[in-house]
Amino acid sequence: ELLEGLHKFQLLGDRGRAKEEEEVTNVAGPSQKAGHWSKGLLTSMEDPEYIVHSTDSLVIIRDKYPKAKHHFLILPRKSISKLKNIDRGDISLLKEMDSEARKLTLRYQKSEFNIGYHAVPSMAQVHVHVISRDFISPCLKHKKHWNSFNTDYFIESGLVIEKIEVDGEYVEPSPEVSKQLLNTPLKCNQCEYVPTNFPTLKQHLLTHQ
Repeated sequence: ELLEGLHKFQLLGDRGRAKEEEEVTNVAGPSQKAGHWSKGLLTSMEDPEYIVHSTDSLVIIRDKYPKAKHHFLILPRKSISKLKNIDRGDISLLKEMDSEARKLTLRYQKSEFNIGYHAVPSMAQVHVHVISRDFISPCLKHKKHWNSFNTDYFIESGLVIEKIEVDGEYVEPSPEVSKQLLNTPLKCNQCEYVPTNFPTLKQHLLTHQ
C-alpha cells in the first residue's frame, strides 16, 4: 500500500485479498453467491456496531472501510440488489433515503458532503453513500477509490431519482465507460491541483484541513 503509485507494480497477497475486494470500488465482477464478500453489507445492516439509525424501511450504517472522515451508507430493508432493479414503484423509498441522508449531514455542520450512488457498485444491496468531501482516511488507498467518488462514476442521489422518475429505470454504464471513469487522471476535488501520483494527492488533501 505504501509503494503503490510510486512504482510500476502493485503488491498483492492472499492474506489481505478478501478484505481488499470488500473495500474496493470497481466494476461489478464475479457472481454473488451466498457468503460471498459482496454480501457484506447485508451482515452490517444487522450489526449494532455499525448501525447509526434505522426505521421500518431503511438502515443507516457507518461504512466499514470509510473513505473520508465521515462516511455512511443508507440501505433499504427491502431486498434490492442493484440500482438497475429499481423502478418507479421505488421512488418514494429513494426519496426517503435521500431525505435521511440530508438530515444526517446536519450533524456535521463543519463538513461538506457528497450524497449519491456508485454507477456500478461491487456490493450487493442498493445503498446511497453519505461521504464528507475531505477524503481523509487510511482506507482511501488508490486511484480507483478516489475516482469512484470524484468523477461521473459517482451519481448524485437526486439525479438517480430524476432518471427513474423520467425513464422508469436506471441504466448502468458499459464496462468500457466505467473503466474510463475509474482511470480518469487524478485531480483535487477542492482546488485545481493536479498530483503526480496518488500518495501526492493524499498529502495535498491535508492542506485543505
